[in-house]
Amino acid sequence: MSTAVILVAAGSGLRLGSSRPKAFVPVAGKSLLQHSIDTLGHWDVPFTLVIVVPEGWVEPARAAAASLGHTLVVTGGATRTQSVRNGLAALPEGTTTVLIHDAARPLMPLDVFDRVRDAVVAGASAVIPCVAVVDTLVTRDPHSGRTEGGVDREALGAVQTPQGFDAALLVAVYRQAVGDFTDDAALMRDAGYEVTAIDGDPHGFKITFVEDLQRASALLGADTAPRVGTALDVHAFDDTAPLRLAGLVWPGEKGLAGHSDGDVAVHAIVDALLQAASLGDLGTHFGTDRVEFQGANSTVFLEHALVLVREAGFEVSSVGVQIIGNSPKVGPRRREAEGVLAALVGAPVAVSATTSDALGFTGRGEGIAALATVVLSGH
Repeated sequence: MSTAVILVAAGSGLRLGSSRPKAFVPVAGKSLLQHSIDTLGHWDVPFTLVIVVPEGWVEPARAAAASLGHTLVVTGGATRTQSVRNGLAALPEGTTTVLIHDAARPLMPLDVFDRVRDAVVAGASAVIPCVAVVDTLVTRDPHSGRTEGGVDREALGAVQTPQGFDAALLVAVYRQAVGDFTDDAALMRDAGYEVTAIDGDPHGFKITFVEDLQRASALLGADTAPRVGTALDVHAFDDTAPLRLAGLVWPGEKGLAGHSDGDVAVHAIVDALLQAASLGDLGTHFGTDRVEFQGANSTVFLEHALVLVREAGFEVSSVGVQIIGNSPKVGPRRREAEGVLAALVGAPVAVSATTSDALGFTGRGEGIAALATVVLSGH
């Protein structure tokens, strides 16, 4: 018997509030994908691992699985069905049993993998792990909200992964399949095959929302307290430079002096990010001795800081930045600035502005300051 595991890791992280794919979102210091790979690394069954990832994430997945032998990484498709199809196409010749598992279920214990594989080896064409439905169930009219009871939960099961299949049979069914399916067992049923249920495990819940990440962090014994960083940045005006502020260009306004483009709002955010993650400060990574950053767009600093923060196992939960100065008038472009910064950060960003009532250098119109607060989650 030759076994393969297809680890589906091609979904987006939008519902988790992340700009990166779901499988690469960190929990307890490691990505969901890494947790799944690490679990499989302790499986005492010889197997080939096929990881299906979004375009552009092949190398990070290879790095995550570097400790395992017999690993292939392929690019997924626009739907789960297409992603699994791509994974099946990469199976080594002679594979007899294939288990398909979602990287979004990183806490699934290995004994479930054993039960699924054993059932396929014993002759089942398709096998799914299920857990009991414990809540009272009703049917609900989506328009009126009216409900009716009488749903027998004893006859129901919540489906999990890994799902196991006779490899040759599943490949053949996929060749004939038209349309998309919620999972591979649904495709097999549609083709007329019997699907057998075995006991799953409550720890194998699917991570879909931020609350699921928090639950997984607690089960992994992680410190779920948020990390907060606060930073202030200040730049004097430079009449010869264009103004870049909060990721925007401000035509007709005096620019800011600095080693880079002087964007105080972005600089403050970068410093707050690095502080919250205990990774130093702006000068540590982008000091004035770095000639390659002379005149650079400050968004370069932000992009690099985000990479460092995420590699440290954190995700940005929210950002707030207040711009302090007499000009420019931020209010008319506040929403635009928030949109640009949120797209860069991958999390909500709130921008506000104030003056210092003619006090200090900002009150005298000599420059602009910005104060940023960043909240990180994870680790």
